[in-house]
Amino acid sequence: MSTAHTAHTHAVPAPSSTRGQINGILFVALFAAAVTRIAAIPSIANLGISPLIVGIVGGMIYGNALKDGMPESWAAGVNFSARKLLRIAVAFFGLRVSIQEIAQVGLPGLAESLLIVVSTLVIGTWAGMKLMKLDRDSALLTAAGSAICGAAAVLAFESTLQSKPHKSAMAVGSVVLFGTLSMFLYPALLRAGILHLDTTGVGLFFGGTIHEVAQVVGAASNVSPEATHIATIVKMTRVMLLVPVLLIVGMWVNRSARSAASKDGTQAPRKLAVPWFALGFLACVAVNSLHILPEAVTSTVNMLDTFALTMAMTALGIETRLSQIRDAGPRALTTGLILYVWLFAGGLGITWLVQHLLG
Repeated sequence: MSTAHTAHTHAVPAPSSTRGQINGILFVALFAAAVTRIAAIPSIANLGISPLIVGIVGGMIYGNALKDGMPESWAAGVNFSARKLLRIAVAFFGLRVSIQEIAQVGLPGLAESLLIVVSTLVIGTWAGMKLMKLDRDSALLTAAGSAICGAAAVLAFESTLQSKPHKSAMAVGSVVLFGTLSMFLYPALLRAGILHLDTTGVGLFFGGTIHEVAQVVGAASNVSPEATHIATIVKMTRVMLLVPVLLIVGMWVNRSARSAASKDGTQAPRKLAVPWFALGFLACVAVNSLHILPEAVTSTVNMLDTFALTMAMTALGIETRLSQIRDAGPRALTTGLILYVWLFAGGLGITWLVQHLLG
């Protein structure tokens, strides 16, 4: 009896901990469901603001205003949503891209995407670290959000870099501000005759330089269905570049850490593992390109994936503290502004170059 009682006593904490984690995940899921409904309100949806953005804002409001309202045991579930669930969701994001779609815009679309992504990452990292004196992770996250696919890229980089939640929040703030500005400004400049672009040029420029997928669609739909089609494909080509960029950045970060460790005489960090969610992303692209899944299944999975990403964003928001943002916030935003100026001016130059040399 005594032995059984002792065994029972030792077994109690594990189920309790598991129950707390499950409760935390369910809490984030309910929060994300509410956020999804809010994002569907026409006045918000028409601004091109995705549930991911509403999620991190809502999570930050809760995490900072009502942080004592959540039991401590739920923290593990929130962390699971912000880390492991995030990786799974990023992998399934690949079902939105297909090789056939990318082939439709051909070499000009691929060249536009490559030039924009590489230049924006380099300029953003340099400007953030050298000019604005940001730490490496904050600079990379801000650059990735502007260069590739907005909040989804920030999430993917956050997972690879294992950075603090408040750094992701700053990068997402940049995406929200400048991506939304582009969505309204670009079509207005086009109608005013300031931007001299044909339909293909509009698709290349909008798809190559606007931050979020929803913002690209919102901006291009104010021009024409043809421009929207081209812009969306160019944008998804940028999304496709997420995987090689993650692998390259991961190797660069690891090499930098090893170099710093050898100079300090400290132990070198363990070799960076290939992010499995990046390989999962590629696998999902292959599945989507082969049309293995019925369209209804793909559509359902994409909807669930958006919800999972919203959960991850909400969890990151809950873990973010505004006090951590105050110091670096203005510098991160200025880095985003530098990138925005580059995306506009440099993007126009790249679009002209691509159309005249490869069009």
